[in-house]
Amino acid sequence: MRVVNIGPDPSLAYRPILDLEQKDKDKTEYRNFESGSLIDRVYNTYKLMHTNQTLDFVKQKHSEWSGCGHAQMEVMEAVISLDQLVDESDPDVDFPNSYHAFQTAEGIRREHPHKDWFQLVGLIHDIGKIMALSGEPQWAVVGDTFPVGCRFQNGIVFRGSTFVDNPDDKNPAYNSECGIYKPNCGLDNVLMSWGHDEYLYRVMKFNKCTIPEEGLYMIRFHSFYPWHSHGDYMHLCDDKDMSMIPWVREFNKFDLYTKTTELPDIKKLKPYYQSLIDKYCPGVLKW
Repeated sequence: MRVVNIGPDPSLAYRPILDLEQKDKDKTEYRNFESGSLIDRVYNTYKLMHTNQTLDFVKQKHSEWSGCGHAQMEVMEAVISLDQLVDESDPDVDFPNSYHAFQTAEGIRREHPHKDWFQLVGLIHDIGKIMALSGEPQWAVVGDTFPVGCRFQNGIVFRGSTFVDNPDDKNPAYNSECGIYKPNCGLDNVLMSWGHDEYLYRVMKFNKCTIPEEGLYMIRFHSFYPWHSHGDYMHLCDDKDMSMIPWVREFNKFDLYTKTTELPDIKKLKPYYQSLIDKYCPGVLKW
């Protein structure tokens, strides 16, 4: 497949980079979507995302990608392919996403040494970004996710100004609180904006990988910040979702706070993580 530089992940650009000299930094300073040298680029990316991510668009992407007919590769191949995805918007560090994958996994391994499936989720959570290697635009691969087919809620980044050209925002069938859904229908029954979360979840299900349901929720909803960090869309959740949100939040702290300039020794770590891949998602997968 042709390697395409997808540019910055607009959500990662304003998520915290752990500063070893400022461990007590106020968390309210993180995810600053109001200022910074990259704010124009970040805003424009979300503008494209929020204009184009409609219910019809998401259904189209499910049709294109959920059949997993684009490539065949092993999971570790997909992880290492993230070497091509340097986040050019990152103001503090400049290294491939593959390092972030191992950093996240190792952070989880330190605090959850007996949950090998959780460690594996840390390693693979972003590999759905390989869609970009087939030319998907960055606004359909990266960034925070949100439901389509119902009202876009206030916890979405740039909610007030970036949905003005999204036709669903003006469609009475879609712009009520529940839209096409029923209250407490469960997130399994909600269509999310298309991106690397949903894609990797679909790949795991298609290939019958045996990662526990808690891990699949982490994969599928780790970018759903309006839900797990702002409390939006709770009216669509069922009991299963509410039992899973603590797991998603537990994963999120490693996704955010393990990113440092101290890079892991990937060659040394690969055999251990290959053993986890062999246990939960072995062999060549269809993507």
